[in-house]
Amino acid sequence: MRSLRLFAAVCAAVVSLTAPSARADLKVVATLPDLAAVAKAVGGNKVDVTALALPTQDPHFVDAKPNLALALNRADLLLAAGLDLEIGWLPTLQLGARNNRILTGNTGYLDASRAVNLQEVPAGQVDRSQGDVHPGGNPHYLYDPRQAVLVARAIEARMSQLDAKNAATYKANLEAFTKELTAAQAGWEKRLAGLKGVPVIAYHRTTAYLQNWLGFNTVAFLEPKPGIPPNPSHVAQVLAKSKGSQVKLVLKEDYYPDNIAKLVASKIPAALITLPGGTDFRAGQTYVQRMELMVGRLEKGLAGKGE
Repeated sequence: MRSLRLFAAVCAAVVSLTAPSARADLKVVATLPDLAAVAKAVGGNKVDVTALALPTQDPHFVDAKPNLALALNRADLLLAAGLDLEIGWLPTLQLGARNNRILTGNTGYLDASRAVNLQEVPAGQVDRSQGDVHPGGNPHYLYDPRQAVLVARAIEARMSQLDAKNAATYKANLEAFTKELTAAQAGWEKRLAGLKGVPVIAYHRTTAYLQNWLGFNTVAFLEPKPGIPPNPSHVAQVLAKSKGSQVKLVLKEDYYPDNIAKLVASKIPAALITLPGGTDFRAGQTYVQRMELMVGRLEKGLAGKGE
């Protein structure tokens, strides 16, 4: 608690010493770059969007640095993935930002998970002995473009509430984004139709929504429990299970280490596919472009061309 107060004090000092900048009609901060990309598609030139996390960072573990609190100090709207994905770092930043608008429960805070069809909601009680299990459900829903459309609708509604004069623009942008994404989704599904029923191994439970969308079968995870790094005995169990399952792909995000995934893929053998951890929003990549990159890598894996 003392370290939390100290961090908040440092953030407050940074906030107070920094002069306010010119404002867009709406300043939006998203915890994840995928959320930022969807928000920018909806907001267009009426919004200034900042992503707190990088696509190369595991979203469970983001450094709560004072410069991130500064971005939140200026925000009209904070978009969070929710489901405790950011529980280890976002509350600290909200406290340090000194901005009541974006505190949980206020109109400047939007939990995007409230808009989606959740996967892997635990049926019973959850505790830390089960690993990093999310009691509200799996938070990696933006791997599924169908969920991204639902999130975009929720973002449009909140932007229109906060900035009514630009509501028509937000609605038109939402319609354009939905049309683009829906058309792209149809093409992706055709290209990846061969994934249906294919046995795969994943590093972490990031693939739940991707599996629900594309229909592959995750037979094992490299983590023995969510958030727990692989160990030799578990890797041996995964390899034993893979022999009877005819695994074709090993999937991991680019922010997870390569060594174990490469070893498992080579032993099976199966194609190792590194999925982009998120939209490269700061470089100008859109959500549709990020999904196209992921689909292209999966398509390559289907053809037996791993890394």
